[in-house]
Amino acid sequence: MYNQQFQLLLHFFKALADESRLKILGILANRDCSVEELAVLLQLKEPTISHHLTKLKELDLVSMHPEGNTHFYRLESETLQNLSKTVLTPEKIVSLSEDFDSDLWANKVLQNYLAGDELVLHLKEIPASRKKRLVILKWLASKFEPDIQYPERLVNETLKRYHPDCATLRRELIASQLMQRENGVYWRI
Repeated sequence: MYNQQFQLLLHFFKALADESRLKILGILANRDCSVEELAVLLQLKEPTISHHLTKLKELDLVSMHPEGNTHFYRLESETLQNLSKTVLTPEKIVSLSEDFDSDLWANKVLQNYLAGDELVLHLKEIPASRKKRLVILKWLASKFEPDIQYPERLVNETLKRYHPDCATLRRELIASQLMQRENGVYWRI
């Protein structure tokens, strides 16, 4: 099911990644048109319009109905709404990235900002980027056991093992809500 929805979404965006097709949908949203009308309105040749309509018909975004000798095309707004409800939900969009290891980026950040060997690692610098700094702060927070209260002195000693500016790191851990502080006592959240 996932692959089928992924392919549908891919075809949908490919079909709409064309200025002429978007204009065709815009025109058809207002009224039904023939190939000849669309060609005049968009100043394109009729075979080009037919090609674009074929792409849109493949996704059921437009349909054709004959009136005498002329074929008229209309926007299938229900198809557009159904696609939006079933495939373009935030949950479905998130599922498109489930095959990726989200820790890869965090590991890359740690690799770039940490130096030394596994036994004695230290932080080269505190990242300026908020997202990268958060990766480092989560790593530092993991050096503290949950549900244990640490006096400020012990927090400073632990942080100084990794970087001399323990005051900044302490403040950042609190601001990022990775640790809490009350009366000089700290604990990991």
